[in-house]
Amino acid sequence: MGGALQGMEAAFLGKKAGFETVVVDRKETAPALSICDEPHVLNPLDDPAEAKGIFESCDAVIPACEELDLLEALDSSLSGTSVPFLFDLKSYGVSCSKRRSNDVMASVGVPLPQPWPECGFPVIVKPSSQSGSIGVSVAFNQQDIDRGLETVRRLGDDPVIQEFVHGRSMSVEVIGNGETARSFVTTEVVLDHNYDCKMVRCFPDLLSPEEDELFGRIGRDVAEAIGLNALMDVEAIDTPKGLRVLEIDARIPSQTPAAIWTGTGINLLEELVASRTGRETGRGNSDRSGIYWHLYQQDGVLRTSGEKEFGHVRNPRMERGLFGSDDSITDYEPGKRDWHGTFMVSGDTPEEAEARRESVINRIIEECQVDTFIDGAPDVI
Repeated sequence: MGGALQGMEAAFLGKKAGFETVVVDRKETAPALSICDEPHVLNPLDDPAEAKGIFESCDAVIPACEELDLLEALDSSLSGTSVPFLFDLKSYGVSCSKRRSNDVMASVGVPLPQPWPECGFPVIVKPSSQSGSIGVSVAFNQQDIDRGLETVRRLGDDPVIQEFVHGRSMSVEVIGNGETARSFVTTEVVLDHNYDCKMVRCFPDLLSPEEDELFGRIGRDVAEAIGLNALMDVEAIDTPKGLRVLEIDARIPSQTPAAIWTGTGINLLEELVASRTGRETGRGNSDRSGIYWHLYQQDGVLRTSGEKEFGHVRNPRMERGLFGSDDSITDYEPGKRDWHGTFMVSGDTPEEAEARRESVINRIIEECQVDTFIDGAPDVI
């Protein structure tokens, strides 16, 4: 349910798992509608009977949306059916509030950024209940804090002010059954100039063995503390002083699962379905390396882009081998001057994967009349 970024992720993973994919979204321009097997333009809140009929024809339903009223309606509608609903509303409620989730994480000893004002400048000002980079700002002085607080107020949310921690952004996914949890593969999330994810690296040795084991244990501890019965991701910064966990999100992520599939052959949607149906997928970690990244071409300029910009893709398709990539999701057509694309490459080593990524970009530059390539990055990281 949902055809935007998370919907594209679910449809992509479903196809890779060999599932028949059905996408429901109220907007006919939702990009996941063009890459699934069976699209429906429908708002379940306006037509619950028709929506329930569609959902009951499926073997499992996963919400790829974040509207609380819709999630509550889906949870209520499917609770009395035999169709597994691959979502945990209670855990999602905890993860939606950075204040509540910080309290849970602190209770199980998770290393967190220091709160303001003990931490000093710079700090992050962010809304408690928004996802991704929405409403997030970096403050170097009190005036910056005041501007950040005004942004949060305009969103109608409560502010969280924390130490700005420097280092690489890391993520780990966790699947729980309500009692126990399993953590999967660590990935590195690389940001664009707007602090939005432009690329995900899935390499075997992103962290030391000790840090990697700790990160996985943090994910399991938090999942078990909230009784997770679904999928969630844990986001952290790898600082010189060790990991500092930023937040959890108890819903299907976008980007990192596809990177994990590319690098390891592990399909988190398939694993989630298997967890709910009491079976094993039999898939192991190939320990290869994968890279997933977004590009946007307009008027002869090729840019790396964040996922929000990629969300403007229209009628995308999945294609293997485009410009030498393993997989892509794109609205590119030969001769088109304005297009978006997500590309995925793998390699036996990180170096091979990086070389293949560079080769894809060079082919695009050569074949698409690109005058300038811009790879934006944050001012502070």
